[in-house]
Amino acid sequence: MENRYHHHNRRKYSLKVHIVLVTKYRKQILKGHISDDVKQKIYDIANVYGYEILAMETDKDHIHFLLGCDTTDRVSDIVGMIKQQTTYYLWQKYPRFLAKCYWQKRIFWSDGYFACSIGEVSTATIRRYIDSPAKASGFPPLGNIMNYDPWQS
Repeated sequence: MENRYHHHNRRKYSLKVHIVLVTKYRKQILKGHISDDVKQKIYDIANVYGYEILAMETDKDHIHFLLGCDTTDRVSDIVGMIKQQTTYYLWQKYPRFLAKCYWQKRIFWSDGYFACSIGEVSTATIRRYIDSPAKASGFPPLGNIMNYDPWQS
């Protein structure tokens, strides 16, 4: 059986956060090689900093991922670092394409983000939400996720 909790010093924890990042102006550019590169860069960042990516999927204008982290990590710092490093990486790799999309401004992500600790909701429920389209899974669209109750069906 998989151990649900991490142990470190005098702490016992299981922190998992569902994070959604949206491209600036909701540009539908997270497809093909760009989507693959964003995912790989986020996996690389997670490996360097000791985070655990439990699930990740992109749509054309946003990315969902389920991240496991330590109690000493702040979600806002994690998101900021991921946004900065992926933006820099993508601008190094696709400068002409992104310059056309964003008028030479070195941006990629919108200013905000969505983050929700999954609490006692099962990891499988969140993985199912991330891995399947909203309509096919019966889950609400992205805008209604705050009103979603996984125990009502």
